[in-house]
Amino acid sequence: MQNSEPPHPVPAATKPHVLLLVENYSVPHDRRVWNEARTLREAGYAVSVISPKGEKLDRDSFEHIRGVDIYRFAMPFGGKNKIDFLLEYSWAMSASLALALRVWRKNPFVAMHVANPPDFYFPFERAFRSKGVKFIFDQHDLASETYLEKFDETEGEQSSGGAFYKLLKFCEKKSLAAASMVISTNQSYRERAIEECGVEPERVMVVRNAPDPNVYQRRPARPELRGDYDSMVMFVGVMGFQDGVHVLLDAAHHVRQVRGRTDILFALVGTGDQKADLLAQHERLGLGEGVRFTGFISEDDMLDYLATADLGVAPDLNGPLNDVSTMTKIMDYMSMGMPVVSFDLKEARYTADDAAAYVKENTGEALGEMIIELIDDPDRRAKMGAAGYERITGPLSWEKSAANLLEVYDRALRS
Repeated sequence: MQNSEPPHPVPAATKPHVLLLVENYSVPHDRRVWNEARTLREAGYAVSVISPKGEKLDRDSFEHIRGVDIYRFAMPFGGKNKIDFLLEYSWAMSASLALALRVWRKNPFVAMHVANPPDFYFPFERAFRSKGVKFIFDQHDLASETYLEKFDETEGEQSSGGAFYKLLKFCEKKSLAAASMVISTNQSYRERAIEECGVEPERVMVVRNAPDPNVYQRRPARPELRGDYDSMVMFVGVMGFQDGVHVLLDAAHHVRQVRGRTDILFALVGTGDQKADLLAQHERLGLGEGVRFTGFISEDDMLDYLATADLGVAPDLNGPLNDVSTMTKIMDYMSMGMPVVSFDLKEARYTADDAAAYVKENTGEALGEMIIELIDDPDRRAKMGAAGYERITGPLSWEKSAANLLEVYDRALRS
């Protein structure tokens, strides 16, 4: 989705220069990294960011936005197999290091804040250690579990210690060990860093994802997006295998063609490496116009969909990765006062609490039945939406996470 940054006064830099580095999304499209960069800049730090260029946005090699310098590198590699990922990561490391040295020559930085995936950037800590640079590791995902989900490996692969899985586990531990401070997106990730990887508890702090309240604001619905349908169910986010959109299509088939509920429209906003497979599944299931793929749309249009939909779906399947991961889409729904349906995941329950209904069986049929149940109960949906909005503007607000982020930097720069 394309970003629409509101005007915002930027204070003068009164603190040292810090560098943020991310590989898997462009900035400011990567909302977490952008929230962190903005927070640090508004706290007085001079901030630079290195990221890849996006496919349809963030195409400039350099931009200065809201006081933040953003350097971007081209990404000529991409794909779904292991060789593609190795090429992508190798190229990204080389390009990122070249840009980091360029940034250093222009304005030396005191901290390098690296977001995974991948977990391959720990050699950068050694490269800049002699210059007194502190290395902060921001663990967005569990790389080894993501690998098992993405390549559909079996538990036997994990237990037998496949070579690539072992490499990812090694790199995770090296990244955690190299860091002056570790940032976890939730308590489950923090516990893993401490209990499985031996990181001292005082070196790990939780900085949760949260929507930017300057952007995610309630707005009037646009009924024309729903068209002639009575209700609209929405998905927004990345369309990878682990995101479960293929199961949502099975649910749509159950709702519309098995149960005959052709009054319900499914709107799927976003794209990803499974998009082509999903379009083929859509055609195979004969879902027609009742399931709408919007593709890449502007952030403003995405917010209009969120304001119009009756129900947000998080179809991420229960598994070792998703169970302990925080789903950004759930918080997007909550920020707009929308009720949520999700599979029964540990961190999804923590995030949404009473704002969501939880499906225990990982099937399209079970998901579809819950969707029908909620669509037919507007009073329940209203209570769920209100509970979610209260939670996302209270204990899960970015303001709470921002305080932890600034504490991470205080500790890292004091160490």
